[in-house]
Amino acid sequence: RATVAVLVAGSVALAKTAAPPEKAAPPERRHVDLVICLDTSGSMTKLIEAAKQKLWAVVNELATAKPKPVLRVGLYHYGNDGLSRENGWVERLCPLTGDLDAVYGKLFALRTRGGTEYVARVVRAATDELKWNTDKRTLRMIFVAGNERATQDEKTYKLQDICKAAATKGIIVNTIFCGNEATGRRTGWADAAAWADGKYAAIDQKRGTVVVSTPYDKKLAKLSATLNKTYVPYGTRGKAGKANQKAQDANATSMNAPAAAQRAMAKGSALYRSHGWDLVDGIAEGKVDLAKVKNADLPKNMRKMSIKERKKYVDQMRTRRKKAQSQIKDLGAKRDKHVKAEMAKKGLDDKAALDRVLRDTVREQAENTGFEFEQK
Repeated sequence: RATVAVLVAGSVALAKTAAPPEKAAPPERRHVDLVICLDTSGSMTKLIEAAKQKLWAVVNELATAKPKPVLRVGLYHYGNDGLSRENGWVERLCPLTGDLDAVYGKLFALRTRGGTEYVARVVRAATDELKWNTDKRTLRMIFVAGNERATQDEKTYKLQDICKAAATKGIIVNTIFCGNEATGRRTGWADAAAWADGKYAAIDQKRGTVVVSTPYDKKLAKLSATLNKTYVPYGTRGKAGKANQKAQDANATSMNAPAAAQRAMAKGSALYRSHGWDLVDGIAEGKVDLAKVKNADLPKNMRKMSIKERKKYVDQMRTRRKKAQSQIKDLGAKRDKHVKAEMAKKGLDDKAALDRVLRDTVREQAENTGFEFEQK
């Protein structure tokens, strides 16, 4: 009995001192892979301008999704006489990447010129060339926009076969016809979307996009500049990454104040990631071990710091960033409310605008795969 008592007492003591059970690892974030394919033939100038104006609005739509996705964007253009005939007048400008500044830089450099528009070839290239995320929960989308017949290349590549091949790989193909809705249906754009479980829409590129200035735009631009100061470049890509961040700020600003404001809102979201060149993001995402970063790869102001001082400095930048992001989020919500009220007041309608089609389609397809959004 004494032995049993000792054993029981010992087990009670062990139970009291045993380490608490480990918390389950948080589930991996779900991914969204989105590829934009733009016709850059001579008649598509206004489409390209709309894309430059509103890319960040699309990012901001996804930034409201729950759970927060990991967004990668790819970019193609097609139908431009300046492209290679051998490649079917199709060019990949950006592979799927989380570096949204890189995508925006390529988008901003686009120019229109003549062209032969082969929709099947650009969809085929995006489907086969890119390294799509293989997680079965990933939302994979292609958006292809143009204004000519979608079936111009049937002798070489049948559009139906190409779109069905994409669907087989779990890739949704959405089509955007720049022109009359019925004409788009008659020329294969609606069929292309249907063959790949996608959505067809027609837009009026002549009407451009709806742009509403707000009292919050300048404040958001200032917060964007404040945010930039929290980025700590490292490695071979650091200097170029920080310079490109500033360059894309300038590009957005050159469009107008609302475009710069929407970019600021995107930069303040979890979808804007710079772990490839920024220590704060790199460490937060587990991509970088600060103790292992070579001295020469650090910015000059950190090279004489001890490891402890370096960690403290990065933590300070992270704290400042979170504060700026929080302020951007609050102002962004006020801006969205103001825009909605102004559109209602002035009777503005953006149903035929590129960004509205992109935002609504992304939202709908994300909801279909389990993401949740706040009701508008």
